[in-house]
Amino acid sequence: MAAELRAKGENVSEQHRKYRPLLVAAAALALVGASAAGPANAAPKPKAPGQAQKDKNTPVTTIELVGINDFHGRIEANGAEAGASVLAGAVKDYKQRTKNTLFVSAGDNIGASTFTSFSQQDDPTIDALVAAGLDVSAVGNHEFDRGFDDLINRVIPRYGQGDAAAGADYALGANVYIKGTKTPALQEYALRKLNGVTVGIIGTVTDQTATLVTPAGISGLDFGDQVEAVNRVATQLSDGNKKNGEADVIVLLTHEGSSSSNCASIGTEDTSYGDLIRQASSKVDAIISGHTHIGYACSYPVAGWTKGLERPVLQAHQYGTTLDTLKIEVSKGQKQVVGLEGGLISLTTIGPDGSTVPRFTPVPKVASIVDAAVKQAEVVGTQKIGNISASVLRGGTNGSDRGVESSLGNLVADMHHWATSNESFGGIPTQIAFMNPGGLRADLLYGTDGTVTYKDAASVQPFGNTLFTMDLTGAQIKSVLEEQWQPEGSSRPKLHLGISEGFSYTYAPNAPRGEHILSMSYQGQPVAMDATFRIVTNSFLATGGDNFGTFTQGTNSADSGQIDLVAGIEYFKAHPMVDPAPLGRAQAAQ
Repeated sequence: MAAELRAKGENVSEQHRKYRPLLVAAAALALVGASAAGPANAAPKPKAPGQAQKDKNTPVTTIELVGINDFHGRIEANGAEAGASVLAGAVKDYKQRTKNTLFVSAGDNIGASTFTSFSQQDDPTIDALVAAGLDVSAVGNHEFDRGFDDLINRVIPRYGQGDAAAGADYALGANVYIKGTKTPALQEYALRKLNGVTVGIIGTVTDQTATLVTPAGISGLDFGDQVEAVNRVATQLSDGNKKNGEADVIVLLTHEGSSSSNCASIGTEDTSYGDLIRQASSKVDAIISGHTHIGYACSYPVAGWTKGLERPVLQAHQYGTTLDTLKIEVSKGQKQVVGLEGGLISLTTIGPDGSTVPRFTPVPKVASIVDAAVKQAEVVGTQKIGNISASVLRGGTNGSDRGVESSLGNLVADMHHWATSNESFGGIPTQIAFMNPGGLRADLLYGTDGTVTYKDAASVQPFGNTLFTMDLTGAQIKSVLEEQWQPEGSSRPKLHLGISEGFSYTYAPNAPRGEHILSMSYQGQPVAMDATFRIVTNSFLATGGDNFGTFTQGTNSADSGQIDLVAGIEYFKAHPMVDPAPLGRAQAAQ
C-alpha cells in the first residue's frame, strides 16, 4: 500500500501560529534515530524540488497531478492571473501529454472573489473549474463563507451538476466534524484509479477556520487537528481492507501553508503547518498546500523511505497564476512508489513588448462560461445596494490629489473597520483601519437620488484585495503615518491614508522627514508609543505597498478572509443611509 515497500522491497510499517520550540527541536533530532514505525519527519536541510530515486530498469507507471490553491473566483484574466480559460488550457495540455493526470485543488476555489464571480454566488467559478477538468478538491475556509448549509446544499451539488454525491469529491475535509463528535461532516478522501494504480487523495482545512468565517454559519462544526485526521485516514487507506478503501499512492491536499517560501525555514517552522509536514504519516507520498498564497516547491526526507527519495511539499501561489506539478512513478510489479518530483509552473509569461501573455491556449468552452458571467455581472451591477446622502469624493478633481485627506478614503476605512469588528466577524475585533488613496478608483456620486449600485461599489474598490488584520504598537502607527511622505524621487510626494472614526492625529506639513506627526489619539485619549492596537488594512498595504513598509512588521497578522468590495457592499446593506465621512481626522498644526 501507499508509502510501504519503499526500502529495497522491505515492508515499512508505519491561522493561528502555535509556538513550541522544544517540540520542534525534538522532532528534528528524532530524524537521526527515528524508527520506521513513527510518523514522517522533515529534515532541517531540505532540497527543492522533489527528487526521483529509482532503478532505471524498473518498469513504472507515471502518475501526474497538477494543482491550484486559493483561486478565489479569478475567472477573468488580469495580468499574471491567467483566468479560467487559460488554466483549463494548461490542464488540457498536461492531460494530453500524460493520460494518467489529475487536476486538483487545495481549497478556496470560491469566496473573496472578484465582482464577476462574487455577484453570482461564485457559480461561474464552480462551472468553469468543472469544465476545466477539476477532479478533486480540498475544502478551504472560504468555502464556509456563506455557512455550512450553503456548502452542502448548494456548492457541493453545483460541482456535481446537481448530484451532491458526485460533488462531494470537491469539498474534502477529513478534519471537519459534527460538533462535539468525531463524526465526519464532509467526505474525507477520494480514490482515482489510473492505469491500474489507485491514488488516494485526502483533504484537510486549517484548524483555525472557525476564527476566519462568520461563527453562526459553522456553529454545528468542529475543525480538528490535521495531523490526527491525515494519519487516521492514511492508515485506513493502507490497512489491506478493501471494504474501507485502499490506495497505492496517497496525496494530501491541505488548506494550510507556510508564510515563507524558504524550504529550510518551512521544514522547521513552529506552526500547525510545520507539525503537519513533519508528522504526516510516512504513508503520505506528497503534500499539496494552500491558504497562505505563497509559492514554493520543497521536498523533505521521510523516516523509513529509500535514501534520496523525498516527499514533495508544494504550494502554487494564488489566483490561478501558477500550477503545482507533481510526478509520481510507481513500479508496475509491487505498485511501490519509486520516484517523486514536484515543481511549479507559471501560467503566464512576459512577451517581447513587456506585456503579460498566456503560456497555454485558452479552452473555448471555459471562455464562453466566463464571457457569459461577465455579461451577467453587468446586469447584476445595476442592482441597488444602498444609498448615500451626498457625493463621497476622493482628493482633488476625480481623485487627482492623493496627498490630501478625503471623505471617501475615511469612509472606506470606516467600512473596513466595521467589517472586522462587527458581531459576525470571527477574528479579533479591530480598532483602527487604514486605506491607501491609490486603491480608490472612482468617486461615489449622488446622482439624482443617492442610489448606490453593485457596479458603483465595485468601481470604487476594483482590485479584489483582502482585508488583513494585525497588531501595531503606537510607535509603529506613528511610523506608518510618517510613511505618507514618500521617499525622494517618488511620483507623488505624499499619499494620504484614510483612517477610521475614533482615531486622529496632528501633523506638521513642512517638518523634516520622519518628524511630521506631532500627536495621535484614539477615542479621545493620547496614543502611547508602547500601546498595542489591532488594526486592519488591505492586502496591498499589508505587504508594504506604496512604500508603507511598517505594515510588514505587524505581529499576529491574519487574512480576515474578506474581500474589500464585499466589505463595502455588506456595509451598505447594514446602513440604510450612508453619509460622507467627515474630514478633520488628520489635522495640520497651525
